[in-house]
Amino acid sequence: MKHAETVTFGGSGLDRFAHLRGDAQGLSKAKQSAGTTAILLWRGKPLVHAEDRGTLVRLPMDHVVLKEAISEPIYLGREDSGDCFAYDISNWTPDALDSDALDSFLDRSEQHHPLLDAGQVFCELRGIMPELSARDAELAATAKAVFGWHRSHRFCALCGEQSVMAMAGWQRDCPSCGGHHFPRTDPVVIMLITRGNNVLMGRSPGWPEGMYSLLAGFVEPGETLEAAVRREVVEEANIKVGDVEYVASQPWAFPSSLMFGCRGEALSEEITVDPAELEDAMWVSREEMMQAFTGQHPVLKPARKGAIAHFLLRNWLADRID
Repeated sequence: MKHAETVTFGGSGLDRFAHLRGDAQGLSKAKQSAGTTAILLWRGKPLVHAEDRGTLVRLPMDHVVLKEAISEPIYLGREDSGDCFAYDISNWTPDALDSDALDSFLDRSEQHHPLLDAGQVFCELRGIMPELSARDAELAATAKAVFGWHRSHRFCALCGEQSVMAMAGWQRDCPSCGGHHFPRTDPVVIMLITRGNNVLMGRSPGWPEGMYSLLAGFVEPGETLEAAVRREVVEEANIKVGDVEYVASQPWAFPSSLMFGCRGEALSEEITVDPAELEDAMWVSREEMMQAFTGQHPVLKPARKGAIAHFLLRNWLADRID
């Protein structure tokens, strides 16, 4: 699809400069270079400008707040202006922290660290993703995903001993058995299933009222993308699917997925929802989806901007799925 990489987190052409990851001397030199900057995360939330939440804050490498990092930084790559690292200060606890807001479906709370400028705040990535530039989106998603992997993979899967960060954050090594472990990405299919003028939409339990999206599910071992699409749609809605085509992909750091956007033609219409998978599913016409996109549908909320479901639906409405 000619518009494939315009999806949020779709890639900005960042030179990840991977050969530098294992070069201790080169990394040390990069950290001291005048053009090198750092982005900062707290519990997966990137630091942005309060008045322009679509722009990541880039800090100088000698900023005092970086001393609060819980680990060595992750090397993200080289921009035109210089190298870029990511730091995590998740051990910091803000005053009057609202735990309920952090645990909500969409965390709209903002946190300000006292060592940072007043106009610099931590924001939930899902809330600001439509506003980010392609470059800032790629940097933020990469840092969030890799830091998340380190938090959930602290112990060696081979012997159970605690492993250590290596290769500028892109590897964990076990000092006990010598095992090497690498960041994982879980493949997920998300599918635009159509029949005539209608598209299949579903909602999971606990979603906000009126929120529906395209059906999605994890790809199983030994399974193709096409087979995963057909299996998931049958399992969730008992709809059989014929031809399936890949459309576009989206890195989804919530926590560590790669979303494979596909389209498929339904061979049946009658929906039978599996309550263990979905709360509801329904066919939605193009006209109704247009109403939803403009916020005028009586039931459906607008598709969430930045998510690949929004991208697929928008291009379907514009007849640009090719």
